[in-house]
Amino acid sequence: MRILRTLLISQLLSAVILSLAALAVLVIYTQQQLEADEKSARMAIEQILEHHITGDGKVLSRQLDRSFRLKSLRISQLDNTMLHEQNINGDKTPVATLLLELFGTQFKNQSIRNEQHNVQVSYQLDFSARLAQFQLMVLVLFLLPFLIGWLPVLLSKSSITRSYRRTTAAVNELIDRFIKDPQKAEPDWQKIPPEFSDINTALQKLANYTRSQYNEMASNAHQIAEEAYKDPVTQLPNRNRFVQFYEENIRQNDNNEFGVFAITRCTELQSLNQTRGYQEGDNYVREVADLIKKLSGTYKDHKIYRLNSSDFGILLPRVTPKEAENFALQLQSRLNEYQKMAELDSVAYTGLVTYESGKALGELLAVADTSISLAQTKQPNAWHLQKESAGLEMASGGYGNQNWRNVIDDVLTNHRISLLAQLIQPSNRSAKAYSEILVRFKTQEGQILPTASFLAMAEKLDRIVAVDRLIIETALVTIKNKNLQDQYFGLNLSARCVHDDQFIIWLERRLLKDAHIAAKLVFEVTEFGLQQNLKTSKRFIDMVHRAGARVTVEKFGVGITSFKFFRDLKPDYVKMDGSYTRHINEDKNNQYFMRLMIDLAHRIGVGVFAESVETQEEKHMLESLFIDGNQGYYVGKPAPL
Repeated sequence: MRILRTLLISQLLSAVILSLAALAVLVIYTQQQLEADEKSARMAIEQILEHHITGDGKVLSRQLDRSFRLKSLRISQLDNTMLHEQNINGDKTPVATLLLELFGTQFKNQSIRNEQHNVQVSYQLDFSARLAQFQLMVLVLFLLPFLIGWLPVLLSKSSITRSYRRTTAAVNELIDRFIKDPQKAEPDWQKIPPEFSDINTALQKLANYTRSQYNEMASNAHQIAEEAYKDPVTQLPNRNRFVQFYEENIRQNDNNEFGVFAITRCTELQSLNQTRGYQEGDNYVREVADLIKKLSGTYKDHKIYRLNSSDFGILLPRVTPKEAENFALQLQSRLNEYQKMAELDSVAYTGLVTYESGKALGELLAVADTSISLAQTKQPNAWHLQKESAGLEMASGGYGNQNWRNVIDDVLTNHRISLLAQLIQPSNRSAKAYSEILVRFKTQEGQILPTASFLAMAEKLDRIVAVDRLIIETALVTIKNKNLQDQYFGLNLSARCVHDDQFIIWLERRLLKDAHIAAKLVFEVTEFGLQQNLKTSKRFIDMVHRAGARVTVEKFGVGITSFKFFRDLKPDYVKMDGSYTRHINEDKNNQYFMRLMIDLAHRIGVGVFAESVETQEEKHMLESLFIDGNQGYYVGKPAPL
């Protein structure tokens, strides 16, 4: 295409030179015509003045108007006494006027005196017709060389393009034949235009050499790809392919790629393999893979991988966290349906994390693994989207399992925790409420660890019972030391502790040791945690009541629980999940549900609290529904205990 570019430039230069030359000739010719018109008009006006006898300016002006096209006219006596004046405003050919003035033409008034008749005429001729003709000719002479110059360029381009297309088509046909069947591929060299015939020899050599290498390379590549990049059970790409794709297309991508990465973990695989056999385990994995494929198929450019025996990796490019939440909710719904059909306790948990170009793969996997740990603390088949930057910073610092184990052990050994309290404000004087104790964990350097991630990893690494014991012990000591025995406080317990016999024995002894403080304590346990084992949950609640303390079921309303369940367990309070209180002043469905739950709970003597109350409108609406207490940043922020 360099030849075409050179031709185009040369043609344009030629057109410019021709246009300038034509313009110069036209300007000179027009100037001569204007000068001739000026001379002719001057001579005629002098003769008219010689024969003008009346001395009437209007008569003279009419005679001049009939004889000439004037732009301006002024008739006066020699002493400048005005007899007649007229002007025609506007210039219809400004381009022509400007161009001629650039070449030295002057458009000015001419003056003629006749002393015999005591008259003086000052005038300027109107050259608009001649200037309009000049302007049109300038346009034609300027454009014509360009049009004529471009014609051969266009013809040349068309000819060259056809040759290139024919050559390209011939080479593409050669490549297509070779890809389909390199053994039988014999290209038609006659299809290459004569001007490109010299490449025939080179293409023939390349074809022969490539054909000789193709069979061996294709055979080896196929075998390697099958072994290295494909999972035999689900037919999905495996972890090796995922690592390759991520490094080449995301981490090293300079186009600011972003999206959401998810790991779905099949938590029942080991149990199925042991109880029903490995064939059932493979069927279970295939069913989960099919669910993920169908749901991910609605997202453009999605990728699914089987990272190991129980984990699926899902890449959703250019998906925002909000869209990822919709994906996770739909996946959870389908997993719930499969759970009922397969009669399983759960199917899979999903951890999601956002990613962007340049993010190290190890960081991404570490945060996603932590998200799964968080999801496993919720209801069956739950999900968690890691949004907090703190979680990413922990991952980037190399906090794998071993690092987390060291951090948790350091916190336990050195009691690196601090306690905060957040008030649950009673809605009326008769309602009873308390302040929930919140915990912050610290590193050796005094930095605050992400609480949710810490608790999730403690659960995963079997340290959660020790963590809860430390929290309870620290809370009891703090209440006693600060003489806060007259206040009520709530303490969160993990589901693992509720169902741990040794922990329950320890807790009962510890509460009896400080019975006057125990009577002021309320233990909060999630609805999902209590549902895991009703027998041990009832034993735990009975023990707490014997010790004089109370129990709150938090995150209430997330699962599907009948009130017979609560009549049997006899909790003292339920705390509605925050999803029901957010924007409740605008959500009629949530208002109806909350009113129904409050009425039913009050009938069986259970108090109802609301969490995540963030606005005055939410608080007023909840109070109108007869809630017993509100908790949230609008009511009161956590403060040091």
